[in-house]
Amino acid sequence: MRYTSLADWLGWLEQSHPTEIDLGLTRIRQVAERLQLLNPLAKTITVAGTNGKGSCVTACAALLQSAHCSVGIYTSPHLLHYAERIQVNGKPVSDVEICDAFEKIAIAADAVDISLTYFEYGTLAALEIFKQHRVDFMVLEVGLGGRLDAINIIDADIAIITSIALDHQAWLGDTRELIGREKAGILRAHKIFICADENPPQSIIDIAVELNTQSYFIGRDFSYQVAAKKWRWQGKSIHDNTVSLPDVSAPHLPLPSMAAALQAIYLLDIKLHFVVIEATLGKLRLAGRFQKIIYQSREFILDVAHNPAATEYLTRRLMAEPCIGKTHAIVAMMADKDCAASLANLMNLVDTWYLLDLTHIPRAATPEVLAENLATLNRQAHALSNQVLNNIAQCKGDINAIMTTLLDASEVGDRVVVFGSFYTVAAVLSYLHVNLQGMHDVN
Repeated sequence: MRYTSLADWLGWLEQSHPTEIDLGLTRIRQVAERLQLLNPLAKTITVAGTNGKGSCVTACAALLQSAHCSVGIYTSPHLLHYAERIQVNGKPVSDVEICDAFEKIAIAADAVDISLTYFEYGTLAALEIFKQHRVDFMVLEVGLGGRLDAINIIDADIAIITSIALDHQAWLGDTRELIGREKAGILRAHKIFICADENPPQSIIDIAVELNTQSYFIGRDFSYQVAAKKWRWQGKSIHDNTVSLPDVSAPHLPLPSMAAALQAIYLLDIKLHFVVIEATLGKLRLAGRFQKIIYQSREFILDVAHNPAATEYLTRRLMAEPCIGKTHAIVAMMADKDCAASLANLMNLVDTWYLLDLTHIPRAATPEVLAENLATLNRQAHALSNQVLNNIAQCKGDINAIMTTLLDASEVGDRVVVFGSFYTVAAVLSYLHVNLQGMHDVN
């Protein structure tokens, strides 16, 4: 075997291909064909979208497992451990299984003189492991876009698009119509398509019509209503009958994603009592998705929101749960994101900002750039209302410096919102896990 440890494999993968992102299906399809991965026996649900993909994947898998189906899920990126990306029946697979899969992929790629990206290796590893486990279903999260993403070598039985917003414009286009067209690349002719975006781009609708998909749009074919802490869902069965849930406890994860997952289950003709559905969705939690942790009597809310649409949703959730103390924010973002617009959504909520230094990551925006974004937003607010809304940058530095300063400056009962990227949430999670005393998860 080329390497015996997962860390060594991942180190090699990070530098083995000329570019980190190399969209296209030709190379990976050739290797997948040699590994006999292109025609899996498992039924496949593929999930694309700007935000809400991970939540939808998690819900689909959990509902299928509640129906006693064997399920493999593939998501990205991970927070703390690579094996988070590849799970069978709710549990990450072993490092040994991943290493064995990487070895098979490397041999197949070398045989046809093909170089693959880090993400392509991960995708093929997941497919190989799911084949070995003989899962009944695969639920696959698209990494970037859809049409040219590595996941798209597999023909989905059900394609789900959760939402469309501006993100990754350099790769996908700078309008919702262009981005929608890329994400609609996961649709297949005559197959089921579920859309959870309440205002889908016309490009998605047109492609669904061209392919004659069995289409189900939120607000038209399935829907939900919320009252207090209850929700009511209504949708279609595989036989086109109307089906509905009575008022049940609302899930913690984003409701459009939960609604889409539930619609998928009914279209697979999976029989689940509404009590099981309520219990399954109600207990779902996903690290970094409005995750609450109490640490030294401060409430930390960790969310991977990293674009304007995601921080707008985060802001709505924070406003629905007012804090009696002050609200502090730990943020770091990637330079290719719309940092200013993402930060603007939280300006009225945050009392003090802490800018995490992630400059060891080449794509990361520097704390100085984020500080200037905040200063500009503050000047704009001052011009409009003659008030300064925020203390700009209380601290800039690594996670240890940030946490030391924050804990000293904050008080019992204060709230700390951590957002901006997976790297940001991962840094805080790592710190909290190392310093376990005085910490407990409240989700």
